[in-house]
Amino acid sequence: MDNQEIINHLGEDRSAYQNAVVPPIHQSSIYCFETVNDLRQNLKKELEVPFYTRGVNPTVVTLRKKLAALEHTEDALVFGSGSAAIAAAVMNSVRSGDHVICVQKPYSWTGKLLDDYLKKFDIEVSFIDGRKIEHFNNAIQSNTKLIYLETPNSVTFELQDLQAVSDLAKKHQIRTICDNSYSTPVFQNPADYGIDIVCHSASKYIGGHSDVVAGVLCASKEIVHSIFSNEFMTIGSIISPHDAWLLIRGIRTLPMRIKQSHETTAQVINWLAKHPKVEKINYPFHPESEQFELAQKQMRGCGGLFSMEIAANSVEEVEDFCNGLKHFLIACSWGGYESLLFPTCALFDSANYNKTTLSWKLIRFYIGFEEPETIIEDFKQAFEKM
Repeated sequence: MDNQEIINHLGEDRSAYQNAVVPPIHQSSIYCFETVNDLRQNLKKELEVPFYTRGVNPTVVTLRKKLAALEHTEDALVFGSGSAAIAAAVMNSVRSGDHVICVQKPYSWTGKLLDDYLKKFDIEVSFIDGRKIEHFNNAIQSNTKLIYLETPNSVTFELQDLQAVSDLAKKHQIRTICDNSYSTPVFQNPADYGIDIVCHSASKYIGGHSDVVAGVLCASKEIVHSIFSNEFMTIGSIISPHDAWLLIRGIRTLPMRIKQSHETTAQVINWLAKHPKVEKINYPFHPESEQFELAQKQMRGCGGLFSMEIAANSVEEVEDFCNGLKHFLIACSWGGYESLLFPTCALFDSANYNKTTLSWKLIRFYIGFEEPETIIEDFKQAFEKM
């Protein structure tokens, strides 16, 4: 089944809802049964049968089927945020006394989960440069139970070799998790390389309209059942039926949106690479990237997210440059229709992000649906004022 068939039709039994083209929102918290025995039997199948919407909801089920198929996995769960999906996956994978290997500079709240929260349970975490497989091999201990990947990561966009890490992990019977928010299933499928759990912040490209916060976890039926029966149902970080419907809507146009963003960004990167006030560009599909070959091998495209360091002499100059851009909104996240920027200099006085080691000259950009000429002209006028 190709992606477009999954997006357009999978999980949609239109005859069950009066042949409506668009599936309805099942805005119900509870579901009833004809007899006590029906209730009893369905309590044994809470992952399969609507009973209480904290567990299964028909609108969410349609979304789960599409996401699992797009990621080439057997099943999926949908959470109230990407952080919730990641936390559930990690918590299901480790116990007190275990050891985790994670790539350097993960998403900030993933870093907090691993570096701060897991310490309460005597779980050790090693943060490594994931660009070389030998760094993973050297970090493995007798109690290593999890390798956490983020390829590319969401600020400086280092990659990890999915096949090499998967092979190494399986040799040592270590579970693997990969955050695939950057690439989406359109451009990368970690499960094809043997990664056990694939996570997403669905607030980004999957939602695609900057109007919903959600997270996704895709894996085998065995792993999904384990997480559903434990972390998912216990913590209860679910998505509402309405937000699930918004994500189904978002998925309809996902391939077109991310491909357009990719094509525009490629033109913008080519222009920026020649500008004297650009010191460094971080973008996996930039030919000068040291990991360009690996990106071409395991990714089918790159989307619209990149970062660059500019030739500024002060934080104030970075701020003036950002403030001077007319077609970028200053905000977090990415994956919507609008172009965004986030300067790392904003993190230095933040209580939640004050551990950053990133350069104050670094700015992360997301290119939305503006024409490439519009974005290039905007960069041009901002650089001229520096």
